[in-house]
Amino acid sequence: MQEGQYESPVPRIADRVVQAALKLVLEPIFEAGFEPVSYGFRPRRRPHDAIAEIHHFGTRGYRWVLDADIEAAFDNLSHSFAMDRVRARVKDKRVLALVKAFLKAGVLTEAGEYRDSHTGTPQGGILSPLIFNIALSALDEHVMAPWKNDGPMSTSGKRAYRRSKGRPTWRIIRYADDFVILVHGSREDTQALREDVAQVLAPMGLRLSPAKTQVVHMSDGFDFLGFRIRWKRKRGTNKWYVYTFIADRPVRTLRAKIRVLTHKTSQWDLASILTRLGQIMRGWANYFKHAVAKNTFSKLDDFTFWRLAHLLRARHRWNWGQLRRHLTAATGRWRIAAGGIEFFRIEKVTVSRYTYRGNKIPSPWPTTNPA
Repeated sequence: MQEGQYESPVPRIADRVVQAALKLVLEPIFEAGFEPVSYGFRPRRRPHDAIAEIHHFGTRGYRWVLDADIEAAFDNLSHSFAMDRVRARVKDKRVLALVKAFLKAGVLTEAGEYRDSHTGTPQGGILSPLIFNIALSALDEHVMAPWKNDGPMSTSGKRAYRRSKGRPTWRIIRYADDFVILVHGSREDTQALREDVAQVLAPMGLRLSPAKTQVVHMSDGFDFLGFRIRWKRKRGTNKWYVYTFIADRPVRTLRAKIRVLTHKTSQWDLASILTRLGQIMRGWANYFKHAVAKNTFSKLDDFTFWRLAHLLRARHRWNWGQLRRHLTAATGRWRIAAGGIEFFRIEKVTVSRYTYRGNKIPSPWPTTNPA
């Protein structure tokens, strides 16, 4: 390999075509059996569904949280466990051989040497998320077993009866390798679930990170999928609600990107800067617009506007009076634009509550034979 290249399991185009075809075969088979509490890399599901489910159950008393983190999940997944899960539903030996070959593909190191991969799913592969979901569905099934028909938590009445007897109820929400377990009970109940989950993960070759896995109460808040979820008192009242905020890390990351694009020494022309800023900020805002985000959007809008103003002032050597004259529009308000591209005002993005869909998320495949 040439200097500057790095070790990577990313497959070639031909391999990606085969993986895509294999995914088309396997996905309908396993989607039928996946639990509705899994949202990562599944058709017609998105991170907002997972957040909405946490909000839904958090408002109904599930306020102890096992905030779990699996150490290097995609790198350490046991191949034998994954293959056993696939074999449980697929009997065609040619398909199984392809899946096994994909898992055992190995990587090419910087020195140009081939290295076997004994664990993990190759990151960057089209089939990797599906294989990982197939394996981790064992965790979903274990945790959600009491919610099955005739189970001790299968109905709201049974769950209420359990709680009246001092026994906990719980529910897992998973997005790929990130998951939380919400508990209607006590810290001790949540800690017991942590030990139970660790035992389920062990045959998969996975383990919880001791440093990052924590048991928290929702009143203290926790981060999940870029959001900060917290149960707190509404200002000016004695009523408590579950709020979904934007976590600190995504805001810091966005600010860092804005700083790079709007540095005073930037060689990009203003139209290119505005175009790129619009792309980044529009996508970011569309992801977070279902949180309590209006104040954050307003602060980011001010931050970006003045970064651009300082950039223009330094680039053209304007004083503040000259800057004001160049940026003041006919309406009397300041306006930054170039080449027909206007500064994207993130503060004007509409913020709205995301609707919890629960078990109503439609499957892309028919459940009955139309014939």
